[in-house]
Amino acid sequence: MAVYKDNINGTWRVVFRFTDWKGERKQTQKRGFKTKKEAQIWESEQMLKQDSKLDMTFLSFFEIYEKDKTQRVKQNTWEAKSNIIRTKILPYFGNRKIGDIEPKDIIAWQNELLAYKNEKGENYSPAYLKTIHSQLSAIFNHAVRFYNLPYNPAQKAGTMGSEEHREMLFWTKEEYLKFADEMMDKPQSYYAFEILYWCGIRMGELLALTPADFDFEKSTLTINKSYQRLKKCDIITSPKTPKSNRTIKMPLFLCEEIQEYINMLYEIDKNDRIFTVTKSYLHHEMNRGSKAAGVKRIRIHDLRHSHISLLIEMGFSALAIAERVGHESIDITYRYAHLFPNKQTEMADKLNIERMGKENANG
Repeated sequence: MAVYKDNINGTWRVVFRFTDWKGERKQTQKRGFKTKKEAQIWESEQMLKQDSKLDMTFLSFFEIYEKDKTQRVKQNTWEAKSNIIRTKILPYFGNRKIGDIEPKDIIAWQNELLAYKNEKGENYSPAYLKTIHSQLSAIFNHAVRFYNLPYNPAQKAGTMGSEEHREMLFWTKEEYLKFADEMMDKPQSYYAFEILYWCGIRMGELLALTPADFDFEKSTLTINKSYQRLKKCDIITSPKTPKSNRTIKMPLFLCEEIQEYINMLYEIDKNDRIFTVTKSYLHHEMNRGSKAAGVKRIRIHDLRHSHISLLIEMGFSALAIAERVGHESIDITYRYAHLFPNKQTEMADKLNIERMGKENANG
């Protein structure tokens, strides 16, 4: 860089030479500074940006971010992220230089989203607003960690919205059995819900199941994949987390039921999916069965909560439950702590016995 005085009109200009993100040598200049100091301040800012190696628009960096991320996250996860970025972020920041975006720009963007109302006059939910902001912040974090952006302006601006804390609903065994009775008129629905309730697996794991996943001699079910429907295509991915790869021991009655169900399927191959219904179909059946049985409507994922709550009631440890459902034991402890109502009392009683027993022995 160099600062020069224009002797014709007495103003100052800066000539700026740099290598862009493609490795090509470029030169630009800015004219019309009234003083040398103003020119030097602008020159200094450009040098800071050059040091960050991010002489590109936000859209250009998003394309890099996309290449970096798509091979590291599941397709359905990326589709959700990409939709938010393309509809809620790129329209605002796409043409801005990523190094020029400041916290005040983030706040202005947040204010526009906070003020948005749809055709029904509804605002975005706090949980959705937080998700949008988190995705913007993730892009800037990527630029900071790997491409030398000096700081994350979204982090400095602060988040918007808040996390959604849905009430954890579940059915008792008696409620589920009432529901299951109403499902018997449709075998595919009945057996699908039987696996969901008695094994505690996720819906995507259920819809990916094949006959090869069952070992009826050992009474086991192997979970090693998950199903998603994306862009009108059936996609089989790995399970949600590495911990989700697991083998579940099935109760004998369920083994007999699933054997019966698979034998009903016409010329099914060992690697064919045994439940070819959609998620919306299962939601519809959940509504139908709940209404017919006269039990409260819960989400399909709440069947997983119901399975865990049943195991807690039966006295199994958080570690044993976690291994069965593909969670970390600490997650079971914190998320379902309210379902362990007698544990603190039991601990106190045993500590009391331990203490009093020793005193009696010494006395």
